[in-house]
Amino acid sequence: MKHSEAFEKIVAEVKPRIKEVTIDDVLSWQAAQEDFVFMDVREDHEWREGRACGSIHLGRGILERDIEKVVEDKGKKVVLYCGGGYRSALAADNMQKMGYTNVLSMAGGIRAWRERNLPEERD
Repeated sequence: MKHSEAFEKIVAEVKPRIKEVTIDDVLSWQAAQEDFVFMDVREDHEWREGRACGSIHLGRGILERDIEKVVEDKGKKVVLYCGGGYRSALAADNMQKMGYTNVLSMAGGIRAWRERNLPEERD
């Protein structure tokens, strides 16, 4: 997907401030049954069309408003993903500004997940 130059500039400014992880990192943590929150920050309609197995949903549009109700422990590991890793990077940056200390963005997002034919859940 081609994004606007202005959007890409905002994401480029944020990326040095956040930590990205790979899909392999997430799969490894899932296999080890590590305690972390795997969160899809895409829009509601995108979530309904399919999401990475084991993820929960809190759309980017309401993340800042509702995250403290969903993840009360600001030190808990939270891995965010979106379509390709842009919105999750922005969300990770905002969560850090809110005091979350272990928030990560999954590089490649659901597109990369799907390219690897990894399991999904659907409504």
